[in-house]
Amino acid sequence: MNDRSSSPTVDLQQFGGRATPNGNAALGSAANGDHTDLLEVMYNQWRNYPESVEESWRHFFEGFELGCTQPPPPRPGEAAPGNGAGGSTNGTGANGVITHGPADFVTPSVEALSHRAKQAHLYNLLFAYRTSGHYIAKLDPLGFNTKSIPYLELSNFKLGPEDYDTTFDSGTLAGGGDRKLKEIVEIVQETYCDTVGVEYMHMHDFTMRRWLRDKMEKCRNHPNFSPAKKKRILNHVMEGELFERFLHTRYVGQKRFSLEGGETLIPMLDAVVEMCPSMGVSQIVMGMAHRGRLNVLANILGKNYKFIFSEFAENYSPQAVQGDGDVKYHMGFEATQLTSDGSRVGISLAPNPSHLEAVGPVVQGKARAWQRLLNDTKERGKVLPILLHGDAAFAGQGVVMETLNMSQLEGYQTGGTVHVIINNQIGFTTLPQDGRSTDYCTAVAKMLGAPIFHVNGDDPQAAVYVMELAFEFRQRFKREVVVDLVCYRRLGHNEGEEPDFTQPVMYSAIDDHPKISEIYLKELIAAGEMTEAEAASYHAKFEQKLTDALAESKAMVQGMAPSIRKPLATPQLLEAFESAALPEVVQKVGLNLTNLPPVGFHANPKLLKFLERRRQMVEGKTPVDWSMGEALAFGTLLYEGVPVRLSGQDSRRGTFTQRHSVLYDTRTRERYVPLKNISEDQASFCCYNSPLSEYAVLGFDFGYSLDYPNMLCLWEAQFGDFGNGAQVMIDQYITSSESKWGVNSAIVLLLPHGYEGQGPEHSSARLERYLQSCAEDNIQVTNCTTPASFFHLLRRQGLRKIRKPLVVMSPKRLLRDKHCVSDISEFSKGCFQEILADPRAGELKSAKKLVLCSGKVFYDIDDYRVDKKVEDTMVLRFEQLYPFHEAKLREILAGQRFEKIVWCQEESQNMGAWTYIEPQLRRVFGQEIIYAGRDASASPATGSLGISKLEQIDLVEQAFRA
Repeated sequence: MNDRSSSPTVDLQQFGGRATPNGNAALGSAANGDHTDLLEVMYNQWRNYPESVEESWRHFFEGFELGCTQPPPPRPGEAAPGNGAGGSTNGTGANGVITHGPADFVTPSVEALSHRAKQAHLYNLLFAYRTSGHYIAKLDPLGFNTKSIPYLELSNFKLGPEDYDTTFDSGTLAGGGDRKLKEIVEIVQETYCDTVGVEYMHMHDFTMRRWLRDKMEKCRNHPNFSPAKKKRILNHVMEGELFERFLHTRYVGQKRFSLEGGETLIPMLDAVVEMCPSMGVSQIVMGMAHRGRLNVLANILGKNYKFIFSEFAENYSPQAVQGDGDVKYHMGFEATQLTSDGSRVGISLAPNPSHLEAVGPVVQGKARAWQRLLNDTKERGKVLPILLHGDAAFAGQGVVMETLNMSQLEGYQTGGTVHVIINNQIGFTTLPQDGRSTDYCTAVAKMLGAPIFHVNGDDPQAAVYVMELAFEFRQRFKREVVVDLVCYRRLGHNEGEEPDFTQPVMYSAIDDHPKISEIYLKELIAAGEMTEAEAASYHAKFEQKLTDALAESKAMVQGMAPSIRKPLATPQLLEAFESAALPEVVQKVGLNLTNLPPVGFHANPKLLKFLERRRQMVEGKTPVDWSMGEALAFGTLLYEGVPVRLSGQDSRRGTFTQRHSVLYDTRTRERYVPLKNISEDQASFCCYNSPLSEYAVLGFDFGYSLDYPNMLCLWEAQFGDFGNGAQVMIDQYITSSESKWGVNSAIVLLLPHGYEGQGPEHSSARLERYLQSCAEDNIQVTNCTTPASFFHLLRRQGLRKIRKPLVVMSPKRLLRDKHCVSDISEFSKGCFQEILADPRAGELKSAKKLVLCSGKVFYDIDDYRVDKKVEDTMVLRFEQLYPFHEAKLREILAGQRFEKIVWCQEESQNMGAWTYIEPQLRRVFGQEIIYAGRDASASPATGSLGISKLEQIDLVEQAFRA
């Protein structure tokens, strides 16, 4: 085949690339071993049809063949030696050079071949700098972490100083064109090996790589800022430094977790705020740990200095804050900042505990909620999440990986986050070589193909440039991006510690190291863009501003006197709330839940039967089971305008094949969601199968619930005991956020719970842990036993204005238990009942004994009572354990007295509700409460089904033997 125009071309789509490499970005990836199949295909195509291969590939293969003593195929205009006649020759020409191709080609000269070989080596050199230049970049302000990479020496690419004046094709470098080798080397070294180091060649998306490459190489990663912008950068550095030193001298020894050594962060964040209007961002959602938090609050969010100073006073008492409060460097804050052009940008800094990276997924959830509020759920460009990390935490905390993993998932996307690492090169007292196994703390971000910028904290101008580039990348590609601000920590972990004890060499260098503002000011003075007098004037004005604020704060706290606060209380939680739905609404919603698309949808035959059973429930032919009760709760809320979001592992189908909120076409896997097809003007329903994470996913949904309070937001554990994988979120946020930070959430936790012989890992949702955390009406803990009860509970949570987290011990066996059903009429009347009266009270001759319980054990107790014809024992069940509804308990019993009162539970004695509820019951009844249940144990349950059944029979018998 001699027709070059019809020669085949490689489809790079199958390799994650494009048909035309457009420079050696694609070439570099292949040459690096990422796409060996691609390399082989391209090589074979080049050998057969050289002109069908893009130019940069031809250069690469020519150099490769030369190294193997095989000359390259002739290029246009190069006739092969021979008789000079037309036609084709393939054989050995003059000087033993192998020739092939048209006879009108000439064999290149030795000099031409040599230049071609060097040209190919130059492309490899460019690839090497783009890939590895960051290793030798000047990133450490202290000068310790310097590396030597012999691989980047010219000699490794068969080039040397003697080639400096030789002109080469520079490919795409800095716009492309012919350049001398000396200039080419200068460009790549300035771009990749100065105070900015970039990791981006691991990115599999060629478009992103090329965009970054061209942006960086065009300016050589050295921005051309105006004198005014440079002054703004310097002023913000000085503000950060002066603020820290002011606190250090006025509040000696008090913890503040200083930013000293990393003050470049302040102009970096300021630059983002300034860019927001031009980038279409109106809201920033931020999260950060304690390091530098006060500085960010003061100099970025604009929190009044006097309030910050007041919080250092020993007698400070925040009169407007209820609850226990928190230390000042954990509190959240919200502000609206004006940019220099007069635009407004909202900034929300989420509160955080000392669990350093726990705030990450919370911020993601808050950001997604804001995107829904701003009708930005498609582009996700109006809301910018920013997370500030510490280096040791980013590398060491697993929740970082969990959160990154969620970033591109349907139910958790936020359009990308700008991650900034305040890299002090130490974690508490631990150096990097003791804290991670990777060269950089940022290695985990590579799994996403995220670009990673490393920048020297002593070069604030470069840091601001990198931050702006990262922001632009996020807005353009809606992906994660990481900025690693390599700096140092001038003081110890906190201001009362002595770092010389453990890091004497590092801190000797830090003691002698000049401040960032001093270094930058010298550069500006040398460039004639600033004078020392201007800097001194700004310094004096800012210090006076701080001094005046200090005087105001002293006057403000002078009359304050700390006092022990009364416990928080929300008595309205125990008020009856009308949660019934209108009968016609229940009917309409229920019937629509059983419909399929009118034509063309091929449902699984088993699901057709499932839908038919549901239709019979709605029509009153059969009682309603648990999953239909839940669906009716969701559907009626949606019909009434309350959006619903449910996420969790396998939540669409349901762990126990009970929910089927999403139906799939058996031929196409097209999805149909009945809860999205109730009415034309219904609220939105979202149900997502989450990644295999509890910690980050629960944090995300908690964050979502904070900033979108009108939505019923639920997180479901695959099994309830998996909730302990999210224990940090439960302890640090869900149960305590109102008391610590005045933050309210109405998130619902669905935790499958029940002893059915499934072993230690699938029996207990650890009810005792939630009850142990209950105080000050902080959460609601429930264990429902009927579909109607669950229906009313969910509707109460979605409709009631009081916002409190709801913990539900949801069922497993009861999902299909013939006893655990409700009549359709129960959904259109009444409300949630915290305690259910004995349904057989009218059959009792005299009630001498009272058995109290919660959850599915009620059915075992009732079955035993019926089977044994027990007529003197009343059984009450607690649908809600906390808040404890004492008034309702007294109302149901109406002053009755019992010879014996028994608490019966499935869980071991040291678990379940016993230790929580026994003191409550003893106080109400004024007599001993007898325990019936499993013995105390280290493990939640036995691993033997047979033993579990025996234990269940025994604990029920205990209740009647007592």
